Amino acid sequence: MIGRRRLQPEDPPPDLVLEIDVTSKTSLDAYKAIKVPEIWIYDSGKLTIYLWENGQYITSNISPTFPTLPITKLIPATVERAWEIGSVEALEEFEVLSRAAWLD
Repeated sequence: MIGRRRLQPEDPPPDLVLEIDVTSKTSLDAYKAIKVPEIWIYDSGKLTIYLWENGQYITSNISPTFPTLPITKLIPATVERAWEIGSVEALEEFEVLSRAAWLD
């Protein structure tokens, strides 16, 4: 939805929402209202994946968007590494790890 700052009622939901730990969090009920198919919430060092199924959100260890990547492990590890070695280096490591996992 290029150029949009807010979704309109007639807009389709985003394919994926990523929420990181911030001072103000969006409730799952807000996403439920627009039926976002996949939500990633990173909070306190943990990534939780929620999938919209049969009118409710269920937790999952696998992202259907990236089914071959261990996202719930890669994202927290990358954030931790960023604190240790810096963002650029951690993202470079993430790229190498995700490519390797993608090819397996």
